[in-house]
Amino acid sequence: MSVDAIVHTEFPKGYTVLFGADGKVIMTPRSFEHSSTIKSMQYDTIVSLGRHAKITSDVCIDFPADENSAPDLAILREDARREGKRYGFEDVLLISEVVSTSSARQDYDGCTAKYGRYGIPVYLVVDPYAQEVVVHTQPTTTGNIAAHTHRYGTGKLPIPLADGRTFTLDLDELPRPEPETDAR
Repeated sequence: MSVDAIVHTEFPKGYTVLFGADGKVIMTPRSFEHSSTIKSMQYDTIVSLGRHAKITSDVCIDFPADENSAPDLAILREDARREGKRYGFEDVLLISEVVSTSSARQDYDGCTAKYGRYGIPVYLVVDPYAQEVVVHTQPTTTGNIAAHTHRYGTGKLPIPLADGRTFTLDLDELPRPEPETDAR
């Protein structure tokens, strides 16, 4: 899809639209679970790291080779500086993606490989449907050496950051999907 076509396209309301380096356009419907999970993680960053911690949510971060990303949550180094309007991947300490039913494989596989390849120290896959958080660390050129799964409802999860601070994710407070009811 050309830049001109993208600029002149009206995408449906309620969808997140991502543009891949390979020319793919990915449209994902936003869900209550997705939104409330991001909100919960943002709250945990404020409690853990302070009100003025550098965090982003759905904000584009520059990666090489036009593989830019707008992760659901990113924690940046305190001394991070924007180049133009964006931060670079070198300033990222942690990225978290919240699984949507339509993006699960990308979040578990594609993003794990990408964020590992670029040396992101911590990558979290937060899955409200499986009610688990997978913490990926020790990045390599093909992914990550370590991956540890933590279940929702198992307390506070301290996650050391490369700059010496600790982000604590409260696994008891992550929102769980509500059961669907019949619409009448």
